[in-house]
Amino acid sequence: MTSVTTDKTSDDIAFSSPEFLSQHIKSILAFYEPNVDALSGGFHQNFSDDGSVYDEKTRHLVSSTRFIFNYARAYLKFGDTRYLNRVESGIKFLRDYHLNPETQGYAWVINVEGVDYSVSDATNHCYGLAFVMLAYSWAYRAGISEAKTYLDETFTLMDRHFWDEKYGLYKDEFNADFSECSSYRGQNANMHSCEALIAAYEATQDVRFLDRALLLAENITLRQAAKADNWIWEHYTASWEVDWEYNKDDPKNLFRPWGFQPGHHTEWSKLLLQLNQYRPLPWLVERAQSLFDSVIDISWDSKNGGIAYGFAPDSSICDNEKYFWVQAESFACAARLAIVTEDAKYWQWYNRIWQYAWAHFVDHTYGAWFRILAPDNGKLETTKSPVGKTDYHTMGACYDVMDALAFKS
Repeated sequence: MTSVTTDKTSDDIAFSSPEFLSQHIKSILAFYEPNVDALSGGFHQNFSDDGSVYDEKTRHLVSSTRFIFNYARAYLKFGDTRYLNRVESGIKFLRDYHLNPETQGYAWVINVEGVDYSVSDATNHCYGLAFVMLAYSWAYRAGISEAKTYLDETFTLMDRHFWDEKYGLYKDEFNADFSECSSYRGQNANMHSCEALIAAYEATQDVRFLDRALLLAENITLRQAAKADNWIWEHYTASWEVDWEYNKDDPKNLFRPWGFQPGHHTEWSKLLLQLNQYRPLPWLVERAQSLFDSVIDISWDSKNGGIAYGFAPDSSICDNEKYFWVQAESFACAARLAIVTEDAKYWQWYNRIWQYAWAHFVDHTYGAWFRILAPDNGKLETTKSPVGKTDYHTMGACYDVMDALAFKS
């Protein structure tokens, strides 16, 4: 495997410079480069620490779409036609393997052997469709013209089945043929739908996407947060009342953990600031500040560094492990807050988070970021990038800081 050894010391690193951020993205791409392409088309999705593939069969919708995002952005930034070829391969795989042409839904998990495949989980998740929309938005920006049709098709599908006009939010989950809807409601699917809608607006300038993104942001970060002491709870009933007990016995659930998630507060803060670029409203910046400020001191580990994964309603830490995406989304948020508010404390947070991540999460031997660390920053696994990761969060955060700096200038 290719080694990308770098210096772990961070004293002289300008973490906010576009040159550093661009080089860091390149180093992450280099980790995946030798083994990412699959015989079936699309991408391998399970990588060990050294970049070798430990499971060639499993394909998850979230990874299939996030890799398209990764390579579309890389092509737009660096102009390498290998990345554009991967976008095309990823889109073809998405439509040939995940898409059900009869229902227009997308299978959550499939198993691939060579070019043959079987669906192991046909559930339709709004969370997954949000990433389908994100992938098509960035593919369109990268020059895949048919992706605009696919984007409109996905937005229409989500409107038909998932949109709940009464509450102004998306439902979460349907079975394979959309005949049964789960009673579960979650903020996470709406957060990533907001992200995808912003990307769709940026790609097409169609104001309906921006309108919907703003509505989701207002309903989650203001109305729903008012039900939980102005923090954002993850889980709700079918009538969008807080469900304090959901997954309380499974706090480490990959997509639906119990507790308040600091990383989702900072991620929402980042999205509010992105919306403010296109439709400036005083509440967007004010709420973005309050979301970051209200969780960072609670969740920052003053002994070992880093942001803990979750805290309980009484503000005690309920999951003190460290996750890569929480650090990445939080430094992107801090940079945007620093630029918009001109408050130096946010640059201080930006550099503090980066220094921690550089020392502990970035793999200076093989590249990319480790997924999860113990409270004392010890390693917990040798699987660096299992399904769902793809380093979309880490590269996306670097791009987002550069976007914010460019928008300012």
